[in-house]
Amino acid sequence: MLKSKDIKYMVISGICLALCMYLPFLTMQIPRFGQVLSPMHIPVFICGFLCGARYGALVGAVAPLLRFMFFGMPPLIPMGIAMCFELAVYGLAAALLYKAFPKKAGFVYVSLILAMLLGRIVWGVAMWRVMEVATDGSFTFGAFLSGAFLTAWPGIILHIIVIPPIVLALRGFMK
Repeated sequence: MLKSKDIKYMVISGICLALCMYLPFLTMQIPRFGQVLSPMHIPVFICGFLCGARYGALVGAVAPLLRFMFFGMPPLIPMGIAMCFELAVYGLAAALLYKAFPKKAGFVYVSLILAMLLGRIVWGVAMWRVMEVATDGSFTFGAFLSGAFLTAWPGIILHIIVIPPIVLALRGFMK
């Protein structure tokens, strides 16, 4: 039998998954920065923080696949597959780190930044492996640094500014 907490988590996860489908349409309208804002990441992090590791990881793993199935983006090989791993780690790590640290506002930021680092490392490993196996191409350390940090800085800043206040505002609702 489902508990009311499980139902709440499923509903919030569904909303977060729907936002993963919708937010890229908004950001793609922003010239030069639309893609690097990484809009799908935001609801995945929020889901992990609010609903826990299981729901955060599931939403993260499924979102790129669903978006590819419905809209053809992100391209499944290599980016979509790598994003499935990256976003699953984001949801999982955000939840586990948030649970491990004291429930003070500053630790939401710490959990987010650490989860972002872990997810980007996993993205790099996944891209390297998918590029090697599926495309016979190579994914260099320079390409990793560029994709994970140098071109992604607008999204990193956006996530650090937007996600913690949302989590802090909604965490009272989750009790």
